[in-house]
Amino acid sequence: MTEWLMKPWPWYVAGPLIGLMVPLLLLIGNKTFGISSSMRHICAACMPANIPFFKYDWKKEWWNLFFVVGIILGGVLVYLFFQNPEPIRVSEKLNTDLQQYGINDRQNPVPADLFNWSSLFTMRGMIMMVGGGFLIGFGTRYAGGCTSGHSIMGISLLQVPSVIATICFMAGGIIMANLILPIILKL
Repeated sequence: MTEWLMKPWPWYVAGPLIGLMVPLLLLIGNKTFGISSSMRHICAACMPANIPFFKYDWKKEWWNLFFVVGIILGGVLVYLFFQNPEPIRVSEKLNTDLQQYGINDRQNPVPADLFNWSSLFTMRGMIMMVGGGFLIGFGTRYAGGCTSGHSIMGISLLQVPSVIATICFMAGGIIMANLILPIILKL
């Protein structure tokens, strides 16, 4: 059993499992799927009620907080017990491109050459980690949700704003990966 868990799941297993969350949540209690709203619930629970954005009954969304805790615990459990021992495989062209930018560590999903405490205080690190974090936070609020909320839940409910948001997410990712990231990596 653990051998099966140690390998990446194929798309035809993982995709339907994610997709089945939508009808399951709707059947259980007319709940919608999305992660970015959890941050609002956490802030509403911790902040004073005099901020209008956080003035709502966040306790009705307690299940969402359990969902987020489950995601975090699941990640920790996989990291501790079910790591894939095989190195990450990428194309030779990508390996060559990454080496040109000084990224040689490809043992982990997140290259330590880019994401570590010492690189945080470089221009490249500030742009990627601090600037990127700000843009993601701002973007999810501006778009009214994140990729899971729009791309999984919203599209399955045939919501036009979710289709538009997903198209923008994809276009932004393509532009970032192919045009902007190479410029940042040269810094």
